[in-house]
Amino acid sequence: MSPPIGRPADGKRRIQLEEHHLDYSLLRSKRRSIGFLISDEGLRITAPKWVTLGEIENAIREKQRWIFTKLNERRERSARRLQPQMQWCDGATLPYLGQDITLRIRARQAAGIAYDEASLELTVGLPADAGEQQLKDRVQGWLQARAKETFAARLPVYAEKLGVTYQSFALSSATTQWGSCTADGRIRLNWRLMHFALPLIDYVIAHELSHLREMNHSPRFWATVQSIFPEFETAKRALRESAPETLPIF
Repeated sequence: MSPPIGRPADGKRRIQLEEHHLDYSLLRSKRRSIGFLISDEGLRITAPKWVTLGEIENAIREKQRWIFTKLNERRERSARRLQPQMQWCDGATLPYLGQDITLRIRARQAAGIAYDEASLELTVGLPADAGEQQLKDRVQGWLQARAKETFAARLPVYAEKLGVTYQSFALSSATTQWGSCTADGRIRLNWRLMHFALPLIDYVIAHELSHLREMNHSPRFWATVQSIFPEFETAKRALRESAPETLPIF
């Protein structure tokens, strides 16, 4: 049951911020400063025992714009998770290079797959008795082939900008990483990046190639990324906010 209007949920505090009220949980700890954490449960403040409640609320007021932005982002991600998964059928939509393309299934003995860029339609020819998994396998194979072409074209562009040489690249199916790079220049890029717009793909490529200069995530590394991809912060945030569970399940 929801708490009555005007009262915070059990165990939480409430602060009035102009026309908004904000509920938060407060945890006292041995840390030296006030910490802010946004989770599915909302805002959690961690503060030293000696900091007064007034000082904590002043800190909240100072960071209120950041807090409300992060809370809204969290709510939007949660809403996307609740969206129904893609249905693998004729007329279904599939994210490809940042656009929704339409899946067209045609019963044919000769298997084939073709993409019409003008109509944004992907036509898949399958035997009449083909099952859903066969359809998924064909679409996945097509996406992986497009990924190889796209990555092979984009990697040299950013390698030249950076003045580095990579040894090889391969596709990855990792569930938690969009890309990786070894010290000897072997790069792996997740084929599911093909669901996203080209600037996000370019960001991951620029990110991994920058590791050939800095094998870490230090300020020097991020400065290297920025030198060849100035809008990296926007792309980084967009990828972070893209919940994997909202992508098609193959």
